[in-house]
Amino acid sequence: MHVPDGFINAPVSVAAGAVAAVAVAVSLRGARRELAGAGQGGAAAAERTAPLAGLVAAFIFAVQMLNFPVAAGTSGHLLGGALAAILVGPYTGVLCVSVVLLMQGVLFADGGLTALGVNITDMAIVTTVVAYALFRGLVKVLPRRRRSITVASFVSALVSVPAAAVAFTALYALGGTADVAIDKVFTAMVGVHVLIGIGEAAITALTVGAVIAVRPDLVYGARGLTKPLELRTSPLASPGTAEPAVAATTAPATAPAPTAVAAPRRSARRVWLAGVAAALVCAGGVSYYASASPDGLEKVAHDQGIDAKTKDHATKDSPLADYSVKDITDPRLSGGLAGVIGVGATLAVGTGVFVFLRRRRNTGAQPAARQTENV
Repeated sequence: MHVPDGFINAPVSVAAGAVAAVAVAVSLRGARRELAGAGQGGAAAAERTAPLAGLVAAFIFAVQMLNFPVAAGTSGHLLGGALAAILVGPYTGVLCVSVVLLMQGVLFADGGLTALGVNITDMAIVTTVVAYALFRGLVKVLPRRRRSITVASFVSALVSVPAAAVAFTALYALGGTADVAIDKVFTAMVGVHVLIGIGEAAITALTVGAVIAVRPDLVYGARGLTKPLELRTSPLASPGTAEPAVAATTAPATAPAPTAVAAPRRSARRVWLAGVAAALVCAGGVSYYASASPDGLEKVAHDQGIDAKTKDHATKDSPLADYSVKDITDPRLSGGLAGVIGVGATLAVGTGVFVFLRRRRNTGAQPAARQTENV
């Protein structure tokens, strides 16, 4: 659903850019709290969230290269807002998708540069906000089980895609450059993106379910689902010994006070390496077999005449334009290498941004802690 230059006029593009800038600024502040472990999970969770956030951005970039057929002559691809919000938090999720869109626009001429604000508003903000709001609502009413997280992920991702289609239609109604019937655009956009949403939902649910199966503590949306193991002192045990108790119990008045033992910190390195490997395989190999049909927006734009005033991309001569490496004639090698470069660049930029935000948060918290101590 990458909007190219020329679809939306300058005033609406500037307005969307302003909305995107404000949303990114708000997300930067919110992401500092998420990456610092404020609220759920604490500092231990924060140490794992920052590198995972960079990985999520790279993974979304890679999977977006895997267009899947949804109808005759039409394909779709992951948008990623729901996946990012559930894995690393809504504010960090907005930043993840924004980083992906920036790298795609600058390096691969995918999505217009003057339309970057439109794309961030539509694909990063709308999808993330709608998906996470629905996800939290479903988690509250569903049983507190891991399967409920997966079900909520599926539904929220499914709804987020047609929501983005509705948002694009609204933007086009305000600033579309071609004279087309908005009702036809709305029907076509929502219709095809409901089908694309099914693919988005499947990818999101499978990914979230896979991470929950091995490391539920790494999933932001699943924090608080399980309680850490506690060690409680038995009144019958000899002094200095303790026995584990999974369920909380009320100790007799004569018993020593229960002692909570912090759960051992587990490294997220294996999950991170597995995620990087999966992203490289998707972008560097599987992408060669992706559907060559136009995606939902491209198909609707061509059928409805929205693309009548499309402009050439400012970086159309980029060495990586159209996800291929210039001067490499073998399409498999060219596309695979471009995908690997894209994953590496997105991973580096994303991780750098999130590590910087986490350190800023930690640095800002230290003076406050010293003031509290002095008081």
